[in-house]
Amino acid sequence: MKFEFATATRIVFGAGAVNDAGAIAGDFGRRALVVTGRDATRAERLLANLKSAGMSAATFPVMGEPELATVEQGTKLAKAERCELVIGFGGGSAIDTAKAIAAMLANGGELLDYVEIIGRGKPLAKPSTPFIAIPTTAGTGAEVTRNAVLASPEHKVKVSLRSPLMLARVAVVDPELTYDLPPALTASTGLDALTQLIEPFVCNRANPLTDGLCVEGLRRAARSLRIAFSKGQDKDAREDMAVASLFGGLALSNAGLGAVHGFAGPIGGSFPAPHGAICAALLPHVMAMNLRALRQRDPDGPALYRYEEAARWLAGDMKAKADDGLKWVRALVLDLKVPRLGSFGIQREHFPGLVAKAANASSMKANPIVLTPEELTEILEQAL
Repeated sequence: MKFEFATATRIVFGAGAVNDAGAIAGDFGRRALVVTGRDATRAERLLANLKSAGMSAATFPVMGEPELATVEQGTKLAKAERCELVIGFGGGSAIDTAKAIAAMLANGGELLDYVEIIGRGKPLAKPSTPFIAIPTTAGTGAEVTRNAVLASPEHKVKVSLRSPLMLARVAVVDPELTYDLPPALTASTGLDALTQLIEPFVCNRANPLTDGLCVEGLRRAARSLRIAFSKGQDKDAREDMAVASLFGGLALSNAGLGAVHGFAGPIGGSFPAPHGAICAALLPHVMAMNLRALRQRDPDGPALYRYEEAARWLAGDMKAKADDGLKWVRALVLDLKVPRLGSFGIQREHFPGLVAKAANASSMKANPIVLTPEELTEILEQAL
């Protein structure tokens, strides 16, 4: 057995934790670039907190899922404003953008020097400019991951800027920031969190440390995602989902993912589909295909048992089998009104290109079994 584990230097969790952000940020400088989501007014509480701590800030709103050009623009602004630290406040898009800006502020050259697949993939040489992550959704776990997912419209793909040097100095996770999320966003981000607990648990790089995080995260997501969807102000459910999201981020960053995320990059790079919605639409169909392929080609391997163990936590039944877990996920996707892939403009004519790109995605390499092009195509057909 051999594994390693790396994460944010410090994690601060709890209702009202964002109120400590000014004091926390003050340890890293006096002027911050605050990267927000589309609605920058959501960060007013944070900005007031920074001001009360004697700090100043420039803001940089991210209008959608980040592109390479978004990071370049933000880096230019941070340099012009002489920012000493970067704070990501928002969902995965804002946090990934902030993470990439912080990396580029400390490392010379162009962004394409460092990104995977379409770039030169050079390793970062220096630790990022101090970076603080404050998530306002419970889904991506980006506050504790070591990569930033960026879209390249030119190449119609999403790629990663990836390095342990990009990990946040502090992750501030405050469940209160998620209370006002609308049901549809709660569903897509929550199912992304669920996916990021299932995939690392069954993947071919799972380890005992991430296993424990996944089991506890699955237990909390199973009991609380439906409640958070239907009763957004339920404090216990929102706290459970914030924990589940955090644990999913810790797990995926230190184990791996699978076919759901293998598809998510190519689809998100080619179609106007939010990452969480893609994962939600694909999850039950990837689970079904993995189970079928494992039974046919690796019936004595560990992954089938892991699917069975995950099913026990999802279904809340210690006698549950793997198919019971799949049944539970299918029912959840229906209850949360998840749109199908076809609603984002995906058609059968797009399948060959998506399958080819997904097969080469880094996340696909951790899937518990290698899926054939025919099996990958069938997943898309079922999710369409």
